[in-house]
Amino acid sequence: MAWNGSVPVIYGSWPLDVFKQYAALTGTHELPQLFSLAYHQSRWNYNDERDVTAVSAKFDEFNIPMDTMWLDIEYTDGKRYFTWDKFKFPQPLTMIKNLTELGRHLVVIIDPHIKRDNGYFFHQDCTEKGYYVKTREGNDYEGWCWPGSASYPDFFNPDVRQYYASQFDTSRFQTVTTDVMLWNDMNEPSVFNGPEITAPKDLIHYGNWEHRDVHNLYGHMHLMGTFAGLQQRDPNQRPFILTRAHFAGSQRYAAIWTGDNLADWTHLQHSIKMCLTEAVAGFSFCGADVGGFFGNPDSELLERWYQTGAFLPFFRAHAHIDTKRREPWLYPERTRLVIQNAIRKRYSYLSLWYTAFFELEQTGAPVIRPLLTHYPFDKETFGIDNQLLVQDRLLVKPVMQQGVSKVDVYFPAIDDKKNGDLWYDVETYERQDRVGYVTVPVTEYKIPVWQRGGSILAKKERQRRASTLMLHDPYTLIICLDRDRKAVGTLYLDDEKSYAYREGQYIYVSYEFADNQLTNNFIGKPKYKSDAWIERIVIAGLERVPSGAKITVNGVQQSLEVTRQGGAVVVRKPAVKMDIDFVLTLNYE
Repeated sequence: MAWNGSVPVIYGSWPLDVFKQYAALTGTHELPQLFSLAYHQSRWNYNDERDVTAVSAKFDEFNIPMDTMWLDIEYTDGKRYFTWDKFKFPQPLTMIKNLTELGRHLVVIIDPHIKRDNGYFFHQDCTEKGYYVKTREGNDYEGWCWPGSASYPDFFNPDVRQYYASQFDTSRFQTVTTDVMLWNDMNEPSVFNGPEITAPKDLIHYGNWEHRDVHNLYGHMHLMGTFAGLQQRDPNQRPFILTRAHFAGSQRYAAIWTGDNLADWTHLQHSIKMCLTEAVAGFSFCGADVGGFFGNPDSELLERWYQTGAFLPFFRAHAHIDTKRREPWLYPERTRLVIQNAIRKRYSYLSLWYTAFFELEQTGAPVIRPLLTHYPFDKETFGIDNQLLVQDRLLVKPVMQQGVSKVDVYFPAIDDKKNGDLWYDVETYERQDRVGYVTVPVTEYKIPVWQRGGSILAKKERQRRASTLMLHDPYTLIICLDRDRKAVGTLYLDDEKSYAYREGQYIYVSYEFADNQLTNNFIGKPKYKSDAWIERIVIAGLERVPSGAKITVNGVQQSLEVTRQGGAVVVRKPAVKMDIDFVLTLNYE
């Protein structure tokens, strides 16, 4: 860091160096559970237990993967958090069990506005213990939010945070299980009758701080209490929390989304800009309400929003209570199939997202990145905010305009001599070898995505109803070669749920392809045991098709079949476990 007289400046040789330094100052998101990187289904609100069960069953009926159902404020007993509406949700534990038996999760909302009801235990406790934010006169502040008259816990007080955290324990909140995760909304804090729809500036917080001084931190302190509560509830399970309000460092506790957007093409376009901005500021785990929170998207907008959301870190459909229901099967069959295709594509890349989030925790490198991150010699990249990189492996240009049959994609230069990387279409492996704008045709199914030449990534291509059922499924390695016919990449895997990875219970492997040979190198000794294996290796960019291949494991050599697939070749059934060293060599006769 350097001091220029008024503001701190972070500098580095490359933009990525700057992003990493900022992450070192504010912290990185811990590795999330894998399910949280999959698809989430939400709306304000699913009506009752029968509705939740029916929606979950419909995803199975139409063979669309889905990991998590969400419940907004209407699940509570009159907007009293840590309670359930006994008429709409008389048996929540049974409902939750029905989801978890299918490999799915439930997320419920708990906001910081507390209903002022003398019969409500949380309000009684906060009143008796002096836990609410105070007015200048020392009285409990009363504002107006979803429950009507409400007060707001002073999360700056460590005793308040601990009291709030203790409510998540299943001995108290007995109608949930340890697999139910949390959504913190309205935590700016939102006050409907307050100035600028938030708390007055002269309210007094713990430590005699005025609200004007700590306003932007209120949501952050709320998060700290929620995170502590979930960790105390189950110390062995990584919490998942979604928050609206956040501050520098909130990424250590929660994912974020872009707030109450509109079912509008411009808001779809802004979702990329906003999440890229958040990512370089430490918040990689970002997404936008798919379809738009307000309004009713037509088929085309909904299709393109799912395709865009499938390549943002947090992938959730959500909608306002007054919107029409918009589950995929309620649209024409073509739209349902397009949505199914986009969600399935997301699931096939979950290994890439999971590896990227592990590497985020270790290094601070954002999961999604603007093009300028890796192409600072190309000034054209400085203003491009309608494309994104997933790490340095994928280039994504979502279709975000109405009625188009082609899009202009920018392929950046790697130096000031206008040299560029090779890029491979992820569906056809057709190679793109140009720098500058290229017009690419698109159909309703097409998501314009390319893998960078010189990279290796892993996919899982067997379809399941939920990501939790994919743990031991086999991997496909996708190798896209650079101009020197080389490529490198990493893969991370663990139990996808617990903190055991911090005790070394994981497999972290680097792959390298050079001179027609693929080798693996473990980063740290593998301690985690997985039943997963490599079932295919796809190689794009070879000059000619090999006659075959051989794999050597523990000194034993086996011949493998090689076939052609579009612009790539496929090595079939290497059948090597993920924690085993191997050497694969292509044969040319």
